[in-house]
Amino acid sequence: MRPYRDEEDYWRIRAFLREVFLLNGRREMCWQAARLDYWRWHVVLNCEALPAIEPYIFLWETPGGELAAVLNPEGLGEVFLQVHPAQTTPALIEDMLDVAETHLACADAEGRRTIQVWAHESDRERQAALARRGYTRGDWPEHQHRRLLDGSPLPDAPIAPGYRVRPLGDADELPSRSWASWRAFHPDEPDGAYQGWEWYLNIRRCPMYRRDLDIVAEAPDGTIAGFCTVWYDDVTRAGYFEPVGIMREHQRRGLGRAVMVEALRRLERLGGTLATVGGFSAAANALYTSVMGPDCARLERWVKSS
Repeated sequence: MRPYRDEEDYWRIRAFLREVFLLNGRREMCWQAARLDYWRWHVVLNCEALPAIEPYIFLWETPGGELAAVLNPEGLGEVFLQVHPAQTTPALIEDMLDVAETHLACADAEGRRTIQVWAHESDRERQAALARRGYTRGDWPEHQHRRLLDGSPLPDAPIAPGYRVRPLGDADELPSRSWASWRAFHPDEPDGAYQGWEWYLNIRRCPMYRRDLDIVAEAPDGTIAGFCTVWYDDVTRAGYFEPVGIMREHQRRGLGRAVMVEALRRLERLGGTLATVGGFSAAANALYTSVMGPDCARLERWVKSS
């Protein structure tokens, strides 16, 4: 094991995640490379989930110098174990959990340390290891929806009159796109808490960003009412949806389904053969099932406090 060192490590991890995703039959036992990018350029830089990525990533290498596993948080105290399927051993998992508990747990004002570790529902060995160490299964699992793009018909997606679905425009549309995101994900917060649109420049810096896959629903007045962004990895031929959102005042007009179906059409034309999206709430999972179909797995949160 060694800590993350430099930018070269980032690109090694990115290639590692692509390899592991393919070896796992394109099931999300680990992050996709697109999720790593989104974490770095949005969750860390824009949402300030961590002060930086460098002190919070740990790598395990084989004697030959190949990556065997990567440990990283998403936010403070929330940890993911990315493990090569050919290198998985009970000893490796125990070692990764030791490092996670030592370096990545989150302490509250009273000094109580809490850590959350995510485990796939099919990974019985990891679940057993977590249970032995005093973890308990938490709430709010991530539902991993997936749809094969094999030429079969996509769902119909009619929308209310006056709306239209299209790609995001030039930079002058970023304020409207940012405002739609704020209203979709912070509907109960006061408008005065909005901090502007410049954060979206980091989104456009992500390596897989394509404006033709940044899909928006335009309202009758020309403003943006909803959106979905898809990150297409042409190495794995998979599209990763993140995020999907509709402003509260424009919901129940078919817009969420419509932007996702338009994105699926575009993925298929690019040669994509798989689309994935993760959901937590009942409403999000209902939408994703209606678009993606019934193929869904669960990534579960395990929690330990001491």
